[in-house]
Amino acid sequence: MNVFYNKEHVGDVLLVQLATEAIVKTEVERAGDIAILKEAQTGEIKAFNLFNASSYVQTDAKGLVEVTPELVGQLEAAIAKNGATISLDVDFTPKFVVGLVETKDKHPNADKLSVCTVNVGEEILQIVCGAPNVEAGQKVVVAKIGAVMPSGMLIKEGNLRGVDSHGMLCSARELAIPNAPSEKGILVLPKDAEIGSAFEAPTR
Repeated sequence: MNVFYNKEHVGDVLLVQLATEAIVKTEVERAGDIAILKEAQTGEIKAFNLFNASSYVQTDAKGLVEVTPELVGQLEAAIAKNGATISLDVDFTPKFVVGLVETKDKHPNADKLSVCTVNVGEEILQIVCGAPNVEAGQKVVVAKIGAVMPSGMLIKEGNLRGVDSHGMLCSARELAIPNAPSEKGILVLPKDAEIGSAFEAPTR
């Protein structure tokens, strides 16, 4: 689940995204201050907008809102108060984590892409990467499925030239780290970085 709020530019509306897949044909259902966005063909709820959000949720965010148990509780209370039926299945695990590149192979259909297997602690992910400096044995920053980059880009499952990719290996520039190098390439972390631990980009 990803939550966005920017009162200055959007108004007092909280945008809640429940699924990473795009809606093919949108069906909107209104329940009080909640507009529920469904996939018309299946009826699956993909997102909802909470109007008059400041009367339900406490946040001063300008963009991505941190999803906490407190926020989820406020959203569940707002859903109940407006008589809507929405289930919030929330994953509180970090979306930016330290990963170990275990293998790197040449992409079968693209000269400038590599197919990597990356250990992120609880699972091994296959990630297609175009960085020229990626190598097996590196500790790197992995943006997992559902992560929202500082640019606003949502990380989804992808398929690059016929190979599935389940996440992204990040550069310092993509993570909006101050004074990031202009050269292309992923951010390589110290060897003692803990695999699977949350990564928080420095702000200065």
